[in-house]
Amino acid sequence: MSLVPEIQCLVNSGGFFDYSQSQVVQGTYVDYFDPSKKVQEHQEKTDDSYIVTFSGKEISVVVGIVDMVNSTKICAKLGPTKASTYYQVFINSMSKILSRYSGVVIKNIGDCLLYYFPYIDKIDRNYYENCINASNALLESHDVICDHLHDKGLPCLDYRVSLDYGNVIMMNANRSLVCDMIGPPINMCAKINRSAKKNEMVIGGDIYEIIKKQKQFKFKNVTGYNTGFKHTYPVYAITNVKSTKLI
Repeated sequence: MSLVPEIQCLVNSGGFFDYSQSQVVQGTYVDYFDPSKKVQEHQEKTDDSYIVTFSGKEISVVVGIVDMVNSTKICAKLGPTKASTYYQVFINSMSKILSRYSGVVIKNIGDCLLYYFPYIDKIDRNYYENCINASNALLESHDVICDHLHDKGLPCLDYRVSLDYGNVIMMNANRSLVCDMIGPPINMCAKINRSAKKNEMVIGGDIYEIIKKQKQFKFKNVTGYNTGFKHTYPVYAITNVKSTKLI
C-alpha cells in the first residue's frame, strides 16, 4: 500500500518514531506513575476528585476510533517493557498522522484511540473528505509501523478504523487539559468498529449519507448494527480511496 506523499515524508522523518517528549510528560506527572500512597495523600490534601463540566451545547462533528486487533493476547506474551513499547508505537504513530489532518486525539481507551475533527463547515465537502483521508492514512501507515516494530523485535500490529458523524456535547475534566465529549456518534462508532476487517475502515450510515455521492470513494454495505429499535443502523466499508491529499 502506497503512502500519500505528505505522510510518506512524515514517516520518513527522523522524528516520527521519536518519543523523547514522553519523558517530559512522565516527569511532570510522576505522582500518577507511582502506585504508592503518594497519590492518595495528594488527593486528600487537595480534594482532587475527578470532576467534569459539560458545555451544555451540541456541535456536529466527525468522530473516529482506531482499535488494535488481538493486542491483549499479543501483549500477554511480551512482558511489561516490550508491551509498553508496542502500545507506545501504535498510539503515538496514530496521533502524529491524525495531527497532519487536523484530527484531535481525545483519549486512549485501553488499546484504542478516540479522535475527532473540529467542526469547520458541515456544508463544505472537503471537511468530510479530509476525515476519510486521515483515517485512510492510518491504514496506509500499517506496513511502515510494522517494519519499525520488527526492527525492535516486536510483532506486527493490526487495527480497525471506524468513523461516524453526529451531535456531541463537549466536556472537560479537572485533571485534563484536553476536552472530552459524549454523544450517539461516539457510542455508535465504538459499536460498529468490529464490523471492520483487520486494517480496514468502516463508516456509519449518518456520514455515509453525506459523502455517498463522492466519486473518489467506493463503498460496500456490511452487516448493519442492531440498535434495538425497528431498523438496523447501516454500516459501510470503504473499499477504495482514490485521493488522500491534505486539505
